[in-house]
Amino acid sequence: MPYFQRILADKFNPVRDRPKKIGLLFGARQTGKTTLLRELTQSFNCFNLNLQDRRLRRRYETDEGLLLRELQGRTDIDAVFIDEIQKVPALLDDIQLLYDEDPERYLFLLTGSSARQLRRGSANLLPGRSHQHILSPTLQAEQRPTSLLPLDMPTGPTFPRRSLESYLLHGNLPGFYGEELSSWQQTLETYVDLYIENEIRQENIVRDMGAFARFLRLAALEAGQAVNYAKMADAIGVAVNTLRNFYQVLEDTFIGMRIGPFATGRKKVMTAPRFLFFDIGVRHVLAGLPASESLLSMDAGHIFEQWVMTELYYRCLYLGRGFGLSTWRTRAGAEGDIIVETPDELIPVEIKWSDRPRPTDGRHVEKFISLHEDRSHRGFVVCRAPQRQQLSARVTALPWDEL
Repeated sequence: MPYFQRILADKFNPVRDRPKKIGLLFGARQTGKTTLLRELTQSFNCFNLNLQDRRLRRRYETDEGLLLRELQGRTDIDAVFIDEIQKVPALLDDIQLLYDEDPERYLFLLTGSSARQLRRGSANLLPGRSHQHILSPTLQAEQRPTSLLPLDMPTGPTFPRRSLESYLLHGNLPGFYGEELSSWQQTLETYVDLYIENEIRQENIVRDMGAFARFLRLAALEAGQAVNYAKMADAIGVAVNTLRNFYQVLEDTFIGMRIGPFATGRKKVMTAPRFLFFDIGVRHVLAGLPASESLLSMDAGHIFEQWVMTELYYRCLYLGRGFGLSTWRTRAGAEGDIIVETPDELIPVEIKWSDRPRPTDGRHVEKFISLHEDRSHRGFVVCRAPQRQQLSARVTALPWDEL
């Protein structure tokens, strides 16, 4: 499989980054963390550790100081790459010691797929010494020029484009681009099985696996909707606090993300968050839904909405401080799908499956702008229209492939 460029590649550029920082790359499994960092270390004499290997992991768990001795015994190493650092968090202390002795000696690049395990063990997350980032599945912004929250792409080959229906049915895990279409569904099903087995069961993250399995299916089915904790807890048969912990597990393992309500003191707003899964294809498998045309015929609008929100969530994450995504719905009934918050403005976005948008589709966008004219001046209706359309002076219908 050829290497396709990722937005985060420049964030870990060891030539530009002076003084060197320890690179911590988090994200769900199969988002391409290892592939990205291996590409960046090609020109280095790299010491590689994959802590997913149980035998290797046991060596470093039982032999304190082993990493220090191995690196001190080598003079040819100039980069250290450790996969799944949360498996042996004590290694972070050794890395800090080596870094503090000489910050320029090694390029340290580390990956992790569970922040929960690091926090649970009170791991040293290298404050002041590291740059931390979260890697998404492949984004539209990594495949084509975009207009809303554009991102700077490094030069190089980009992921091939696919149809909207393909994205909505199968998601956009990077590994798909090295597989035949016929194997994608099996890849997604295997992904879900391994997530439950490796991340949840083996690490003893939750005690009641039966309740957690029921939660996963219901949370996936309800994805994109406002979360009703009491109703869902009752359906699963757990306490509300247990349910909240289950949602936190999804966030800590980077499988899910919470979209909170837009905060304002001027109007009363609904406070329930929405919850999304990091990849729409993984969501379908967790929900037990078929990746077929029938799924789109039944629920295309809901799926499209989740897909757009996930794309914009990660763009905000990549852009950093001052950027964010929130939902908006007043108790009086006015609502918009999402509000994009930037350091300079608030941008309301409505998401419609329609390929023929009408001015009335932008009424909630207009309502939000009118309520927040000090910071909001434009809005969008993201849809399947073949071309941009001006629905009103302040609202533009934006085709999905220009998002």
